[in-house]
Amino acid sequence: MMNISEFQTKDVINVADGKRLGNIDDIDINVTNGKIQAIIITNQGKVLGFFGRGDEIVIPWRNIVKIGEDVILVRIDHQFEQIEQPRK
Repeated sequence: MMNISEFQTKDVINVADGKRLGNIDDIDINVTNGKIQAIIITNQGKVLGFFGRGDEIVIPWRNIVKIGEDVILVRIDHQFEQIEQPRK
């Protein structure tokens, strides 16, 4: 079992293109069954996040390939990233 704080310190890497997406900012949990539905990554603004929050990337749990000691590998394509809407 893993604590949420341990989960948030891992870098999230997209295996489709090798890019680092960031760190997990939030987790979407189904309250009915207690399972994680998605991880949410917030891209920071252009200058260390000082000029507003960036876009959110919502990655469904089924897109997680592997959770390692230091990284979380996910598989998303560029089309997927562009259609994501920020949470309200």
